[in-house]
Amino acid sequence: MGANNSSKTIKVTLVKGLIATKQEHRACVRGLGLRKRHQTVEVQDTPAVRGMINKVSYLLRCE
Repeated sequence: MGANNSSKTIKVTLVKGLIATKQEHRACVRGLGLRKRHQTVEVQDTPAVRGMINKVSYLLRCE
């Protein structure tokens, strides 16, 4: 059961700070694996992750 490289990923970058955002939104950003501004992570393209990205889209840039 190795990692499957054919699975789709999305690059997500945090472009705005989390001060004065809702606790729920901060939790979504943390769930995506982002901690600092201008940090980029690759996350798997699943419906759950898409929902999290949608919720905090005003803080992120996606590729």
